[in-house]
Amino acid sequence: MKHSLFLIVSSLVCSCVNIGAVTRVSDELLDSLTRQFNLDEVEVTARRREEPVIPVQKLDGARLAGLSTQSVADAARYFSGVQIKDYGGVGGMKTIDVRSMGTNHLGVFYDGIEIGNAQNGTVDLGKFSMDNIEEIALYNGQKSEIFQPAKDYGSAGTLYIKTRRPKFTNGKRYNLSITMKAGTFGLANPSILYEQKLTDNIHLSASAEYTYAHGRYHFRYRKVLPSGAVAWDTTAVRQNGDVQAGRAEVGLFGYLPEGKWHIKGYFYQSEKGIPGAIVNNVWTNAQRQWDRNAFVQGNFTKRITKGYDFQFNAKYSNDWMRYLNPDTTLMYIDNSFTQQEVYLSMAHRLAVVGVKGLVPHNDVNWDISLSADWQWNYLEGNLANFVYPERNTVLAAAATQIYWKYLKAQASVLGTFIFDKIHQPTLTMPTAYKQKPQFTPAVFMSYQPILKEELFFRAYYKHIFRMPTFNDLYYTDVGNISLLPEYTTQYDGGVQYDKRWAEGVCRAVSVKADGYFNQVRNKIVAIPKGNGQYRWQMMNLGYVEIRGCDVNASTTLDLTHEVLLTVAAAYTYQKAQDFTDPNELTYGGQIAYIPWHSGSATANLQWKGLSVNYAFIYVGERYHNSANIPANHEQPWYTHDLSISYETAIAQSTKTTDAERTKTIPRIYFAVEINNMLNQQYDVILNYPMPGINGKGIIRFTI
Repeated sequence: MKHSLFLIVSSLVCSCVNIGAVTRVSDELLDSLTRQFNLDEVEVTARRREEPVIPVQKLDGARLAGLSTQSVADAARYFSGVQIKDYGGVGGMKTIDVRSMGTNHLGVFYDGIEIGNAQNGTVDLGKFSMDNIEEIALYNGQKSEIFQPAKDYGSAGTLYIKTRRPKFTNGKRYNLSITMKAGTFGLANPSILYEQKLTDNIHLSASAEYTYAHGRYHFRYRKVLPSGAVAWDTTAVRQNGDVQAGRAEVGLFGYLPEGKWHIKGYFYQSEKGIPGAIVNNVWTNAQRQWDRNAFVQGNFTKRITKGYDFQFNAKYSNDWMRYLNPDTTLMYIDNSFTQQEVYLSMAHRLAVVGVKGLVPHNDVNWDISLSADWQWNYLEGNLANFVYPERNTVLAAAATQIYWKYLKAQASVLGTFIFDKIHQPTLTMPTAYKQKPQFTPAVFMSYQPILKEELFFRAYYKHIFRMPTFNDLYYTDVGNISLLPEYTTQYDGGVQYDKRWAEGVCRAVSVKADGYFNQVRNKIVAIPKGNGQYRWQMMNLGYVEIRGCDVNASTTLDLTHEVLLTVAAAYTYQKAQDFTDPNELTYGGQIAYIPWHSGSATANLQWKGLSVNYAFIYVGERYHNSANIPANHEQPWYTHDLSISYETAIAQSTKTTDAERTKTIPRIYFAVEINNMLNQQYDVILNYPMPGINGKGIIRFTI
């Protein structure tokens, strides 16, 4: 490039400085005015910010820290389109259902790798504490990027749990955080987190946590007959809800030129009571459960050369569970299971066109991706006539995405290949399940009509399925190896508007609305087998249609005197109908536990180190059976939660060495939470009463 004007100005300035005046022009300056210099061309590139094609619902930072949550399931309640199945108490099982497609259709990922459960396909989110969680994100359809393992394409919805990654400021080489939580139901929950900078490019993180609670709480139990008469109205204490659990994690995090890697080890062990349902005037249960979960997983991601990125994931997990029902009046059960999993994945991304691609272009980015996964699962159990199933799963995904001015689009196809084997055939189950290869597509699009305005219209289509689990297929006297996969088809259309201001009271506004239609075919259900009440078999019977809409809105206000207010709200309408059998009373009814209306609202007020948080959750009327008759009707419920926290520095020390200057500022954090402030009495699941008003105190010391 020719830069004559730049050289003239530069020469004038430099010459004037050198002689101290502008009245004398040297011969060198005159010479510079008459010459031209050719400089090598410098290419300045910057890839356009990649907004997700399908937006994500996310909780992180101050908003996540301010919510009154004990587990990941508690935090997920604030997402639109989510229904929680909570069986009560600190240790009660907690699962979530997204857009009424079923718990098994949700993939749960922990630091980028899916948490597997080949035995029954569900993940108990109550096991995952919030102590070390940095971010929780929920995607409908799938994660809005193509550089990912094939597994990430394989669910109707995905929940990503991201743990804290070490960060060091002010020249520090370590971080230490000690937390103590105590509250009602005998809760005692100490935890510790330590982070160390081993080198500039390798960081260590270690955390441990212990949770204890006796789980006893008062509740009011009231039954009103369809006629309006009160059948009973009593107050009792919830029993057998105790829990003892320990968690330990160790991670190494490395940084490379245009790459990064991490290795994590995880261990969790618990013993807990299972409160059980309150039926037939039985107010306590004796069932207990023991869990031990351990895994080691790692990720390596690097740009190999211009336009080509590579990712490798690996995991080994070993999960053991024992369930005991000593009540011989029902059925004595003492079952234990051990499942193992090995997972390997490779993903490749090629940037064909774009500023970082093989063909430079400022307005178009076109990437393609190929990924392949292999997963091995094996289940052992102490049941009589257990067949010891083994499964090899091969997943292959091809995807592409294009960003061009107003348009963003992604498309993918996933191939799934299942190979089952049984190690101890029986007369009733002589062979293993056989599944044909499955190919499932997805298409996502987003349109921005005005480039300067953050207004987006979007739509997507996805067809996916979930495999029958080991329990569905091979559980003794219950499994059915003739089952078909459970298919879902999703259609979605929506709009999003975001606006930010650098000045003024209102700093940010975000509004999102989506309408959707989902179909679930070949739904796997348990039906009675013969005349025995304890003999069941899995069958493909269900067909469900779901119509609904999700609306999310938030705003941030910068009030006077350093006061910041953030308000967010979410609303969901769903009409989820069972169209399985026209001859049944359930035909056309709203499926069990899905409310027509539900929503949440949160507010966070911050002033310096003080934070005040309010949360409201509402679940409308619903039925506990697809037969929508008065006897199955469930009243709406709602909760109000409030928390107040304060963080401040308590000391300051400065240490100076020849190598560096390290500044350490110890800080202390206090918080008080009051949940269900109005002492609402409600059941999420029929006959599993939830706690009334309860509270928790938190103190945290960091250095």
